[in-house]
Formats: sequence, C-alpha cells, structure tokens
Amino acid sequence: MDNLTPEQRRKNMQAIKSTNTKEEVRLAKALWKLGYRYRKNNKKIFGKPDLTFASYKIAIFIDSEFFHGKDWETQQLRIKSNRDYWIPKIERNRKRDIEVNEYLLSKNWKVLRFWSKEIQKELESCIKKIRQEIELSK
Repeated sequence: MDNLTPEQRRKNMQAIKSTNTKEEVRLAKALWKLGYRYRKNNKKIFGKPDLTFASYKIAIFIDSEFFHGKDWETQQLRIKSNRDYWIPKIERNRKRDIEVNEYLLSKNWKVLRFWSKEIQKELESCIKKIRQEIELSK
C-alpha cells in the first residue's frame, strides 16, 4: 500500500528528471574539464544517449538503478506497491536497453553504460573507461 496520497505521489513522480540528472551533469562537466567535447541527448542517435562522441562513434548512457532494473532478479521482489505497473515498466526498459545496445553495436558504435551510483561513487574509473574507448577509437 502506498503511504502517499495520489497528489503527493504525482508530485514526486513529476520531480524525477529524465535528462540532465545530477550524475549526467557531473560526468559531463568532468569530461568537458578534461577537454572532451560531446553532444548531450542527441536525438539523431538511436536511443538518445546521454552523451555521444559522434566522431568516435561512442554512446554513453547513465542509467538509474530503479528504472533500469539493476540486480533485477532480487530487486523486483522489493517492489511492494503498484507491482502491476512497475514490474512490466522496468522489464520493458531493460528490454529497450538491450535493443538500443544491439542496434548501436550493429552500426559500429561503442556503447558504454554506467549506473548512477557508479558515477556518484567511482567517477574517476568511469572517466578512465571513457578515455580508453576514445583512445582506442582514434
């Protein structure tokens, strides 16, 4: 059972951002500071990656743990309210992530996916992975 009123839940859900999340901004600023130039949320690239390096054909996605189903097999058991909505929604998100990856890989793009918490806690290692891919693509 939901502890919030429908109005409170609606306001909470509206506050969730899909672009320019704290982690996206943090990674983007760190890369910019290092001299890397990218496009944010490029609609021309299938899946609208959070960051793209078109000249290197690198697409970067920063996925939230909840909406993209990190550790899904165990985490889905933790969803207590509105399971009929959330479980199919998150499973569809996971399926779409796979479809996007497969499509981009078929077009010779390199796809890098990071969890939000990775950016939060291990920013330097994420940047290192991106730098390695850029160097390999040169």
